[in-house]
Amino acid sequence: MKPILVKIAFFILSSLMGLVFLFSGYTKLYPIEPFEFTFVDLGIGGWYMAPFIARFMIGLEFLIGFLLIFGLFMRFSLKLTIGSLIFFSVYLIFIMINNGNNGNCGCFGQALVMTPLQALIKNAIMLAVCFVIYKFYDGFNYGKAGKWIFGILFITAFALPHILNYVDFSYSQSYLTKQEDHFKLELDSVYSSAKIHKAPRTLSTGKHVIAFMSMSCPHCRIAAKKMRLIKEQNPNISMYLILNGEYDMLKPFFEDTKARNIDYCVLNGRNFIYLAGLNLPVIYLVNNSVVEADVNYMELDQTEIEKWLAKP
Repeated sequence: MKPILVKIAFFILSSLMGLVFLFSGYTKLYPIEPFEFTFVDLGIGGWYMAPFIARFMIGLEFLIGFLLIFGLFMRFSLKLTIGSLIFFSVYLIFIMINNGNNGNCGCFGQALVMTPLQALIKNAIMLAVCFVIYKFYDGFNYGKAGKWIFGILFITAFALPHILNYVDFSYSQSYLTKQEDHFKLELDSVYSSAKIHKAPRTLSTGKHVIAFMSMSCPHCRIAAKKMRLIKEQNPNISMYLILNGEYDMLKPFFEDTKARNIDYCVLNGRNFIYLAGLNLPVIYLVNNSVVEADVNYMELDQTEIEKWLAKP
């Protein structure tokens, strides 16, 4: 094969690798919360730093994607690519050891569901391709303009996650102080009609975080993941899930959310709709059967819940 054809072939191969990284980064942005929760789960950064760490990692994926497509500083770019793939592979192995080969690994956000093992195989193939490219492809020589191009790509890559999906903390300090019309949450239908688990009547006394979720709702699953992490970090917070859906959806719901540390029941039909309405998930902060706040999953904040619990 002629040298020019070889160069074109490896340019295409490198560009395809770059597109995979760009696609991976972009799909993590919408929704970004599951990726943010990953770092909370790992104990890196906490609730307030995790959104910035998540966007930094997405920016790194964008940068790798741009460098591979532009064929810029290929030795450095491929070392960065290989290092990133090894890092993510170690994380996947950690997930498999702790949770098994269950649920969505999140490598492509919610757009393409992959188990940790599938993602690990994908990374192994990409690593093999990287080593081949490293051996046979040097990219393009941009001369003195190379550093300027790198700088532009670097700034663009790390700015894009914040431009496309910026961090908004404006709600976190105020949502529990909103003036809401308090109302009594009638749980009689839950006690009498719920299936799988029998709901404890203690939900009618004391303070509890009670969430209504559909097992097929992607936003509900994000909310359940966040609640699971909050419960892990503070087991003293009383949480309860009232789920809606077919019973065969329970296993995939919990494989994805891993929220088995939160007690739950299944309530279907008009009883569920009467309590939850149609916009799910619904998360209530309940004090002696009175709903004191209706919080969406993005506003759910561990520190603010703990302040609420501490109030007399």
